[in-house]
Formats: sequence, C-alpha cells, structure tokens
Amino acid sequence: QVQLVESGGGLVQAGGSLRLSCAASGRTFSSDIAGWFRQAPGKEREFVAAINWNGRATYYTDSVKGRFAISRDNAKNTVYLQMNSLKPEDTARYYCASGPRTSIYSTAYAYWGQGTQVTVSS
Repeated sequence: QVQLVESGGGLVQAGGSLRLSCAASGRTFSSDIAGWFRQAPGKEREFVAAINWNGRATYYTDSVKGRFAISRDNAKNTVYLQMNSLKPEDTARYYCASGPRTSIYSTAYAYWGQGTQVTVSS
C-alpha cells in the first residue's frame, strides 16, 4: 500500500504560481510512476502530468505544456507539480496518483491521494 497526501493548493490570481507537493508513505514509492490529475466541478478527472521512476521522463497534457513542471525527489518520497502562468481554467481539485506504468488514464494508477484544491481567479 502507498499513502499519498497532497498539499500546496490555494487561491491565486491569474498569472500566478503554485507548487503542489505529494508526499508518499508506505511501501517503496521510488519505483512507481507518479502522476497528477485534476477534476473541475461537473467534469471528468483529466490527466495533467506524469513522471517516471527516476525523473528522466515527463509527460504533460497539451494545455499545461510550458507552464507546469512535474518533478520528484525519491529521497523524500515526494512528487511536485510547479504551476506557473495559472489560468482560471486551471481551477480544479488536483490529485496525485502512483502506479506501475505511465498512462494518461486514471484507471492505470493504483494509489490516489485525497486531492488539493486550486482556484485561479481572473
């Protein structure tokens, strides 16, 4: 079992930045793929970014490329999502997830956190 706890969400003005953190505990996390998803009210959960086990491969949905950066520190069992140039359409609850392989589909991830709310005002 892996327990994931997100933090770092909040209210920010458009154009601002936030850094989300996802702290993992439980069994070894360093060999897992880690991903971030988001879900806005009335919408389906969507893929945002993913990172492989050693941090050398990253993947992003088109709408966040060039603005968001995913990274990880396996020594701290933590994954980060740096979000810059935030837009109102980025408003959502952001979830951290981990699993055995990279995927844009939420069903591929075995473990999930409870999420952290990000609200971007215009």
